[in-house]
Amino acid sequence: MESLARGETDVPLLDETIGATLARTVAAHPDREALVEVASGTRWTWREFDTDVDRLARALMAAGVDVGDRVGIWAPNCAQWTLTQFAAARIGAILVNINPAYRTHEFAYAINQSGVCLLISAVEHKTADYRAMVSESAPETPTLARTVFIGTDDWDALLAEADQVSQEQLIERAGSLTPDDAINIQYTSGTTGRPKGATLSHRNILNNGYFTTELINFTHEDRLVIPVPFYHCFGMVMANLGCVSHGATMIIPAPAFDPAVTLATIEDEKASAVYGVPTMFIAMQNDPSFAERDLSTLRTGIMAGSICPVEVMKHCINDMHMEQVSIAYGMTETSPVSCQTRADDDLDRRTATIGRVHPHVELKVVDPVTGDTVPRGMPGELCTRGYSVMLGYWQDPERTAEAIDADGWMHTGDLAEMREDGYCNIVGRIKDMVIRGGENVYPREIEEFLYTHPDIEDVQVIGVPDAKYGEELCAWVRLRAGADPLDAAAVRAFATGKLAHFKIPRYVLVVDEFPMTVTGKVRKVEMREVTSRELGLG
Repeated sequence: MESLARGETDVPLLDETIGATLARTVAAHPDREALVEVASGTRWTWREFDTDVDRLARALMAAGVDVGDRVGIWAPNCAQWTLTQFAAARIGAILVNINPAYRTHEFAYAINQSGVCLLISAVEHKTADYRAMVSESAPETPTLARTVFIGTDDWDALLAEADQVSQEQLIERAGSLTPDDAINIQYTSGTTGRPKGATLSHRNILNNGYFTTELINFTHEDRLVIPVPFYHCFGMVMANLGCVSHGATMIIPAPAFDPAVTLATIEDEKASAVYGVPTMFIAMQNDPSFAERDLSTLRTGIMAGSICPVEVMKHCINDMHMEQVSIAYGMTETSPVSCQTRADDDLDRRTATIGRVHPHVELKVVDPVTGDTVPRGMPGELCTRGYSVMLGYWQDPERTAEAIDADGWMHTGDLAEMREDGYCNIVGRIKDMVIRGGENVYPREIEEFLYTHPDIEDVQVIGVPDAKYGEELCAWVRLRAGADPLDAAAVRAFATGKLAHFKIPRYVLVVDEFPMTVTGKVRKVEMREVTSRELGLG
């Protein structure tokens, strides 16, 4: 049987704009809670949220923002981020998400590459002084005509301009938009090379947020804690658009992830769901306050963003009461989710796979060299096709053509296997696969095994240069608090007799943290560079 699958189509796609979906939710649930910002203690009903979105939308129109103009947002998670997301969508502006971790060089690149005309920015966050960076970058960002800093007189001045545009003008603008219009540019993490601006439409992200939360049985009674960043699809699509399309409550625990604050927010807000990348769930499960928190209101949530360790998933189900927790897999270029486990899947499927094909999406696994679809059970490159595939990389037709073939298939660069039952598993990145002495080794398999070591909290496995075998394996490990010291000999002893000899890491580095992108993806390129330098491997 071929590694080819098509998602169910019994529930139709939402054939409307983001603004139209928000309007339907407001009409259905005007007095239910829409948004909670824990840091400020502010709460909005859907009616109040809609009023503030409208006001900001009219203000942006008064500021000269037209359909298709790019509006940048450069801030950590906050209520204004969410208001900006929906205000821009309502007037047909293309929201450009700028990573809060960017500094001047990266910021200037994103502004210029997308042509942002108006920027909404935080003043500062952690060590970042955004006001200073905007000023310093001014000579290099000629398209940027205006910057509005959140929480300052700039913000108040912008909102005051809303009175220059009538509600009728806003309604007329909103009515001129179509679901296929570009509405969002998200820059890929840039683990290698310059970031690429994935350009997404209303149809792309609205439906993906809708179906992602449909599959975890969301309703207007759900309350979702969102510690994942808004600047990425996980936050703004799977969380915000998932909630808005179902009338569920969006809860912002903090500007950036804090495990103790997230746990406290789940308890205080009686949340039914929480999202996170695996490292977030690991941090919550190992936080000193974990045992004291009442998490009994939790029902579900999503773990995504990078490969999900089986042991961590089991802790979510057994210790966090997330019996219906789901694993989702995707990439920014596919809005993002292509595969997801279902709430009624058995433990094996929900802990050992990334799920099966999403509604209205097609999947196939192909030989990376020939492009032929491989039989089920064989590894190959995962490709996806359907409504969720991006419009393209912003003003970059060459790299768009490299990613999306002539038949509309998005080539993910991920190595996957499709089981006989249609459920998939990621075995690594094409670029991460290690070839040791002619043997293909998939780091994911070794990582999953090492997670069973009682002293290992987290682990990442990479290939490093080796004169004899071409590549050798190196495991970076983070130890549990209070664990005994661990070295390569101890890890080899633990693995001997359980893994084939060529899969046992030759090198082990004990570290406090891994180099990460803001979305929770481990920068294995950087790990290889550091390992080669520290061990003198050339």
